[in-house]
Amino acid sequence: MNKTIATLLTAGAVLATGLAAVPAQAHGNVSCTVPRSERQPSVKLQQQLKEAGWKIQKIQVYYGCYEVYGFDENGKKVEAFFDPRTLQRIQADG
Repeated sequence: MNKTIATLLTAGAVLATGLAAVPAQAHGNVSCTVPRSERQPSVKLQQQLKEAGWKIQKIQVYYGCYEVYGFDENGKKVEAFFDPRTLQRIQADG
């Protein structure tokens, strides 16, 4: 019986390890190849979005793009990507 439990726990750990990569796929496929010297400051994007009625919780760099978490002008929760050079919103593939 203990061997069965150990086997199930091991299988569960292996499955959980494999699923740990799934949230990254939720981001979609984005990549921005803008040199740091050509990026606009993220605070400028934050101000632009605030003026458009967004409420920003977090901005981070994800594969060279700005990834924004917050709420849009309609109060809808969003995770959006922006080109760091133009500050234009980009669509993630996938």
